[in-house]
Amino acid sequence: MRMSTPTGWALASAWLALGLQGCGGGDDAAAASTAAATEPMRAAVAPATHAPVDAQRQALAVRAAAVSVADAHRLLTQASFGPTSATLADVQARGAAGWIDHQFTLGSPNAMRLYWEAVDAQIQAADPTRKAGTTEVYNAFWKQALIAPDQLRQRVAFALSEIFVVSLDGAPNSNPRAVAAYHDMLAAQAFGNYRQLLESVALHPMMGVYLSHLKNQKADPLTGRVPDENFAREVMQLFSIGLVQLSPDGLPIYGPDRQPAPTYGAADIAGMAKVFTGWSWACPDAPHKNCFLYGNANGKSDPDRGFKPMVAYPQYHSTEVKQFLGATVPAQSTANPAQSLKVALDTLFNHPNVGPFIGRQLIQRLVTSNPSPSYVRAVSAAFANNGAGVRGDMKAVLRAVLLHPEARSATTDPAAGKLREPALRATALMRAFGYTSDSGLYRLGDTSNPGSALAQQPLKSPSVFNFFRPGYVPPGTQAAARWLTVPEMQLVHETSAAGYVNFMRNAIGSGAGSWNATLQRNDLQPNFSAELAQAAQPAALVDGVGLKLTGAALPAALRTEIVNAVSAITIPTPNATNAAQIDKAKRNRVNAAVLLVAASPEFQIQK
Repeated sequence: MRMSTPTGWALASAWLALGLQGCGGGDDAAAASTAAATEPMRAAVAPATHAPVDAQRQALAVRAAAVSVADAHRLLTQASFGPTSATLADVQARGAAGWIDHQFTLGSPNAMRLYWEAVDAQIQAADPTRKAGTTEVYNAFWKQALIAPDQLRQRVAFALSEIFVVSLDGAPNSNPRAVAAYHDMLAAQAFGNYRQLLESVALHPMMGVYLSHLKNQKADPLTGRVPDENFAREVMQLFSIGLVQLSPDGLPIYGPDRQPAPTYGAADIAGMAKVFTGWSWACPDAPHKNCFLYGNANGKSDPDRGFKPMVAYPQYHSTEVKQFLGATVPAQSTANPAQSLKVALDTLFNHPNVGPFIGRQLIQRLVTSNPSPSYVRAVSAAFANNGAGVRGDMKAVLRAVLLHPEARSATTDPAAGKLREPALRATALMRAFGYTSDSGLYRLGDTSNPGSALAQQPLKSPSVFNFFRPGYVPPGTQAAARWLTVPEMQLVHETSAAGYVNFMRNAIGSGAGSWNATLQRNDLQPNFSAELAQAAQPAALVDGVGLKLTGAALPAALRTEIVNAVSAITIPTPNATNAAQIDKAKRNRVNAAVLLVAASPEFQIQK
């Protein structure tokens, strides 16, 4: 994918250059800045062209084909937090399908919660008045992203966290341990069945807190109270069927008025809201009213109530008839929350929109922003039937997403691919260059500051609508002129473009994360040994960096610019006293090469 120069990436590029200059660094930074500022955006977005393919036949061919380094790099860019030399070799040895199937067998049960608990214990041992907080949730995420062996599971969990959003920039921030557990739940359900995933999300207390259906009560005609409709609306709009009816290829279905036909209306929301009444904390004395209201009663509470599934409190559940999406839960003589929930979730699960609606978003999060209708149709078909008559099998869906020809084939189509979101750019660079944590805690912390960091921190979305909308079209761009969505562009503006380069420059030059007072350096440090060995040969250095970060040879114009910038950093002629100056010059060359590739469209845009 390419962004248009005049109003999109040109502005960002100018700020990328200013970011380099604003960080200091003298002549070395100035040389790097000049190259970044003159990096041309060589092609505008062109209309997407997708030839119909026999997806099943092509997928079988992909399974049998040898995997090149470029192919392995492409798969790992889509299905992990970034390629490493070890994972590239693993994909080449197993093949694309074999690597995916092997990843299905791996897991890190409760990894983020266990991390949080371990650090909390360390903190309290040193000072009983302190506890772990939200920072430790962020660090747990970064550790999993950077070193967990179950990369596909963790990568899919991250994608799901941007669909089924719970945010520490909201009410859940009072229970960070439970938010870590929420992300673990997404990881646990990533390779299961969508129906169970949807139920696990609906009954997770952190979702209940975030979208206010925990402690939701039935209507009271005396006070005028009606059930809270927040989750009822979002479970349809965002988590299952979307706003408009879709064909299996993800295209809108139009009504008689020639407008996209809506999937639901106000009456459906009101009916669904009644389902989500009478659910609250797990509690030893449930269904005591204090358990419902406060999570404790008679001096007893469950210390894990923040992440144990919500339980039913029949006295607070609506017994009225519940109608939604063509389904009816009859009026109940005795409140039966479990029955109401089953009907609602089964209705959503079996709705024809779910396959194309969720499937397209998974394609967008992993592979490409503008999949062809045939690509969406293939994923929808896998959702509808995994080949053994099972609906909602997430493994089948992920195979369809990752093994489709549009995912596995190299393409020159400028509309293909996606802009990498900032968090994925950071993890890709850190994994490529073997960043390790001095503390073992991966203390990268909160990276949401747009001026000095990434303008994005996983699990800290500004709203339930994620950091960016799946249908976002950047206004005033050639992408907009061609009706192409570029979701991640919603995070791009003058400040965030500069902030990204500032963050990368510091992470490359000084390491990343919290300051280690003992070692007098930042917690996360790169391994540039291979690059330092090539520092005296600028062309070889740039080629090696380009291959690590993009999986392919850099375009000639970009390569020349970066080689020239690196060559401008002089390595002194050796003598008896200047070894330190030589080492510094070599490291500056490496820093410049890595930063300029990381700032380039070739790295920031995933093909």
